[in-house]
Amino acid sequence: MVIFSWTFVALLLGSSSWAEEEAFAQSEDTTRELSVGELLERANRERVPDFDEPALIGGDIAVKGDRNADPCTTTGCLWLKYSDGKAYIPYYIANHYTDRERSIIERGLQSFSTVSCIHFRPYQTGDHEWISIESRNGCYSYVGRQGGGQTVSLDRSGCLYHSTVQHELLHALGFNHEQTRSDRDNHIRVHWDNIMDGMDYNFYIIDTLNQGTPYDYNSVMQYERYAFSKNNRPTMEPIPNPNVAFGQATQMSQNDIARLNRLYNCCEC
Repeated sequence: MVIFSWTFVALLLGSSSWAEEEAFAQSEDTTRELSVGELLERANRERVPDFDEPALIGGDIAVKGDRNADPCTTTGCLWLKYSDGKAYIPYYIANHYTDRERSIIERGLQSFSTVSCIHFRPYQTGDHEWISIESRNGCYSYVGRQGGGQTVSLDRSGCLYHSTVQHELLHALGFNHEQTRSDRDNHIRVHWDNIMDGMDYNFYIIDTLNQGTPYDYNSVMQYERYAFSKNNRPTMEPIPNPNVAFGQATQMSQNDIARLNRLYNCCEC
């Protein structure tokens, strides 16, 4: 009877443990379905930066000085290409990530080499410019090549998804958000009255690197309908059809890939 009792208890504990793991897995699966904009907003909502971290605009774009200046259109920001036509960009991944977390980051890095001439490679002694991927406070990146080691923050608490990795790397390669494009007003109506106080600048139009591609509601760089809303009402609405779905990307779109290839003059043969 004692043996039976202990066996029964063990089964109960095992069943409980399995149920908890299953519930966690279901929660994770639901989270993965969120758009990149929703993931970024959630991860950065309560962000309290350390003294050595940059200010952010647009939710996740790190800036050093003038928040309205885009270095990619004022001084140039592209990573250098080699004689074989490819851009080999060194990266360093901080050692505080687990193996599983590191694999998510590496998958995002590798996804670029399959669709473009951008090849991320591990940092080597002597590299003068590289991307340092670290778990800082929130998800963020500078726009374009900054020189030296530049931080791409992928916080372990909410930034480790394929879409967020691609999103931040596209910032590092020179791209801003889709909703700040110079032709935005032809495709998106901004409801300024619904935007959080002091957050208007996140919707200011800038001279972005569109590379002749059409406005893309499905871009991984497009935020969702309620981004920075103060009253649960839409801050953005597609025009002329307000019912068009947008801001729901979970990975790079074909337009994202096309403009990346055009910006870096990748061979499309």
